[in-house]
Amino acid sequence: MLTRWMLAAIHLFGFAMAIGSVWARGRALNGTLDRAGLKRVFEADSWWGLSAIILIGTGLYRAFGGVEKGTQYYLSNHAFLGKMACVILILILEVAPMLALIKWRIATSRGQAADTHLAGRYARISYIQAVLLLVILMLATGMARGIG
Repeated sequence: MLTRWMLAAIHLFGFAMAIGSVWARGRALNGTLDRAGLKRVFEADSWWGLSAIILIGTGLYRAFGGVEKGTQYYLSNHAFLGKMACVILILILEVAPMLALIKWRIATSRGQAADTHLAGRYARISYIQAVLLLVILMLATGMARGIG
């Protein structure tokens, strides 16, 4: 019981971190992208990455590690499948910003200017991802109440 509770709590903390960090990344990408602005983007992006590790790790363990309701329950639950569709969409949306930010980090570490002309697009992607995280939370509360 304690393990299930701690996993659920860590998973929810991961959501708080994810929503805050991806929203902060979007705001930073919409800001001035000088040295300090890029530092804000990179910090928010690092927190976003850490939250992804926490969410994916605890989520996989909860769904398939035998500590919760069982794999069959999750794979036959429409709310869970909706959550997974949102996760896949978030991951697909993340490809372009992730690759760009890796390039930006490399460029700035070499003292070069980063090509930030698509920053506005990456900010919009970040905001869409934040909304998708809220949809996941909504579906999770439905699952907790036996909906699905």
